Amino acid sequence: MPTLTVFTPTFNRGYILSRCYESLKRQTNKDFVWLIVDDGSSDHTRDMVEGWAEEGIVPIRYHWQENQGMHGAHNAAYELIETELNVCIDSDDYMPDDAVENIVSFWRKHGSDRVSGIVGLDSDIQGRIIGSKLPDHIPTSTLFDLYHKHGVTGDKKVVYRSELTKRYPYPLFTGEKLVALSYKYYMLDRDYEMLTMNQVICCVEYLPDGSTRNILSQYTKNPRGFSFYRKELMKLPFGSKPFKFKQAVHYVSSSLLSANNKFLRESPDPKLTLTAIPLGIALYFYLLWKKKAA
Repeated sequence: MPTLTVFTPTFNRGYILSRCYESLKRQTNKDFVWLIVDDGSSDHTRDMVEGWAEEGIVPIRYHWQENQGMHGAHNAAYELIETELNVCIDSDDYMPDDAVENIVSFWRKHGSDRVSGIVGLDSDIQGRIIGSKLPDHIPTSTLFDLYHKHGVTGDKKVVYRSELTKRYPYPLFTGEKLVALSYKYYMLDRDYEMLTMNQVICCVEYLPDGSTRNILSQYTKNPRGFSFYRKELMKLPFGSKPFKFKQAVHYVSSSLLSANNKFLRESPDPKLTLTAIPLGIALYFYLLWKKKAA
């Protein structure tokens, strides 16, 4: 059994997926399997993946499902994964040639059941680190503390113990395609810290059809998913008052977008939510304006 599963959710990304495959062919350590979760593609993705599997260079598992959105694809991946560790490499991203080697060797040296996994770096396709590096003097930390206590910025790549990522499945809402993936990460932060590794694990490119560049439209398309996410963040046992207030503002806005008139009653902190209503209403109208402008 390999140590690591590299899993890739994909939806009609046949035009770019080969870049990820080529990077996996170049890995200096082959202690991994590539799991592709095809979230309802109607392009040539299946045929292309079947051809790669026949090459026998990279061990590939392919799973097709009806389109459920990114979080639904993650749910499927976590149910299918059998290895000790897993990392998500999106369909428009790829791994440096030594990424698997760095992950596996670092885990063998420092890993244990006292941590949830490893947090490493993302770079752009020119090799520049996204945001800041991780603090060298902090061997372990929660993701929340890295960003909100230690001043880390920019996207980072997480490698988790697979027995943990099977917990906290993302809820599915009819007609919606997104629940923020960081929901699971915050849940795991409640019980575990992560090992910090200042090595690039993933090279990213933010394509025009990616979720990162379309986050404002995602708010209006998936209000129940975002409402769920904001409620869960309001419940966290950590986080400053400004952080919790920000979640309440977004919760109000998403509740209005979903026409949920029971949002105050359903809030985990009704008093805080009440104070957030004016800004939540302002955000709601701003999102409607941006949607109309688009």
